[in-house]
Parts: sequence; structure tokens; C-alpha cells
Amino acid sequence: MIKLDLPLAETILDSLNDGLYVTDRDRRILYWSKSAERITGWSSEEVVGSRCHDDILNHLDKDGRRLCGEEFCPLYRSMCTDTRSSSPVIVFGRGKSGNRVPMAVSVAPIHDADGKVIGGVETFTDFAETYDDLERAKRIQTLSLEHDLPGDGRIEFAPYYLPHDIIGGDYYCIRQLDANHYCFFLADVMGHGVAAALHTMHLNALWSRYYHTLRQPAEFARLLNRDLCRIVKDESFATALCGVVDVVGRSVRVASAGGPPLVQFHQDGRVTQVEIPGLPFGLTATAEYDERKLLCEPGDTLLMYTDGAVEIEDAGGNMLGTEGLIRILNRLGYPKKGVRMEPLQRALLKISNGIRLVDDLTLLELRFK
Repeated sequence: MIKLDLPLAETILDSLNDGLYVTDRDRRILYWSKSAERITGWSSEEVVGSRCHDDILNHLDKDGRRLCGEEFCPLYRSMCTDTRSSSPVIVFGRGKSGNRVPMAVSVAPIHDADGKVIGGVETFTDFAETYDDLERAKRIQTLSLEHDLPGDGRIEFAPYYLPHDIIGGDYYCIRQLDANHYCFFLADVMGHGVAAALHTMHLNALWSRYYHTLRQPAEFARLLNRDLCRIVKDESFATALCGVVDVVGRSVRVASAGGPPLVQFHQDGRVTQVEIPGLPFGLTATAEYDERKLLCEPGDTLLMYTDGAVEIEDAGGNMLGTEGLIRILNRLGYPKKGVRMEPLQRALLKISNGIRLVDDLTLLELRFK
């Protein structure tokens, strides 16, 4: 049982600008600070003794998903994994007047003298002004993620994008080159958040300049890398996959800049991982790129993804990897049912030993009809 009976400690906590509350393992609120009252409108008398989701805060995440279950609640995950958040999580709490309050939330477990987790503490800052700016940036970034394609009964593309923050560092584009050819590009800029998102704008400019060269994917990769090396010096800027689809010949030619393996789900049930060598963009201006040609059948699905889908560690430090991602997708009925992002995210979080996924998550799917 947690006891907060130290007047001095409460005075100090009440002096913080950030809102703060403490719960037991059942997420029953034991302490609610004065700043928590100011930010949300809920008084201490109204919330202490209730659980945080008992018609009080009812947190939503940035994608509008309710967080009061177990898989997605940052405070619950902090207690069950015994880890503290490494960076704030953007959530929306319900104020007393019914308004949604953007908050930057940090969480940590509370231990007893024996080191056992007996509760959790959550601090939060009013994030409204910064959130409005990021929402405007998100609208701009979303316009650059090009995939508005004409209907084609022979092929189907489907992108799935879940940024770590409001804006992210993953980038994808798909464009029709002519009646029978489509080109695509999936990139993962180093890091995530505002700086990575700004770099995706530069990738978008380079895509617009060079996408027509994707009839030769290796040449597109070479040109993109050459131009990126003019703005970055001796560092990895981004990993990527790029390619061109011949719908009539049911073939795909792909080049890689250090991206994860492409996975081919064959219509007969076989699964093939396609490794393509290539240096990440930004390391050296003289890098050369190879390409692979894949032959497909009606019903085949090609799946590309960024590192956020596979670079996930469990409590033992074991990496999920591509094999682990394939197992999860198979359990979720893929490829027959398509990618379902919320069940996939839930499954990835169950494996992870963190508060939330640590990177942007993007998947790009290509299906031959």
C-alpha cells in the first residue's frame, strides 16, 4: 500500500508547474496535485479514490484510440514492465468541462523498500500550443506522402503509416509511370520527430526530381544518394527500398539502401525474404546500388516495412526481426486479411519491454490480382 502522508512532500509536489498524480497498481488515484487541478479542471476531491479511467481523464492517444485498457496505457505499461518513459507521450485527457486537453505525459513505476512495483506516477504538461503547430506540420507532411493512384484491377498498393510522434521520419511515395508501370519509394530517415520530419521534406523534393529514373531503380538510388551526400557528411541519413513494377510481366525490380528485407508472400503459402545489398543513403557519394528482379504470380503479396516493425526488443534483449514480424502477421491472418494496424501494434507492444514503440512504423504492401 502506498502512503502519501508527508506534508512537505505534498507541498513540493503541489509547487510543480507540471500536473502530477500517483496511483496504485490498479491505477486508483492516491494523489492529485494542484497543477493537475489547474490543467484539467478536476479537483483532488473529485478524483482521489477513483481510477484514472473512471469517467475522469479517459486518455486518448494522438490517433484517437482509447488508452484505458492494458496494452496502450503508458502508466500501466510502466508498472508492468518496470520501466520509465524515455521521452514524453502525447495524449489527450478529458477536462472537467468535456474538452480534450493535449498533454505531454511522462510515467514511471513506484517501488517499495524491497524493489517491488507498488504503483506509478504520471506527470503531464499542457501541450496545446505546441500541438497546434505540430498539427499544421502534420498536414503539410501528409500531402507529401504520395499514393493517390488510378484504379487498376491488376494490382493494388496499400500504405500503412504510424508515426512515433505527431510527425515522423518515415516517407513513402507511389506513382504511376505509364499504363503498365508503377514506381515506389519507402525511406526511413535516421531518428524520429521534428528533425526527421523536416528531412522527409528534402526527400520529397528529391523524389519529385528523380522519380522518372525509377525505370532503373539502382540509378534512382545512386542519384538520390549523391544529392543527399551534399547535405550530410559521413553519416547515415536514411535507409530505403525503391523499385518499379511491371504489371503486364508481373515483375518487380527493387534496389535497397540498407533497408530491411522485402518479404514476398506467395499465393501458394510460401514466404520468401529478399535481401538486397546496398549502403544507407548519406554515407558516401560514390556508393553504387544493385537491384533484384522478382517474378510474381496472381495472388502474390510483397511487403516492405521500416525498421520500426522489426527492431523491437523483449525483456531479454532479443530482437524481433523479420522472422518475428512474419509470425505475428501470420497469427493475424496475413496476407489474406491484409494489414490491421491496431492488432499489429498491440502484438508488437506485448513483445516490447517498453512503454510504447520506439520508432515510426510504416508498411507498404503491393498485391498482384
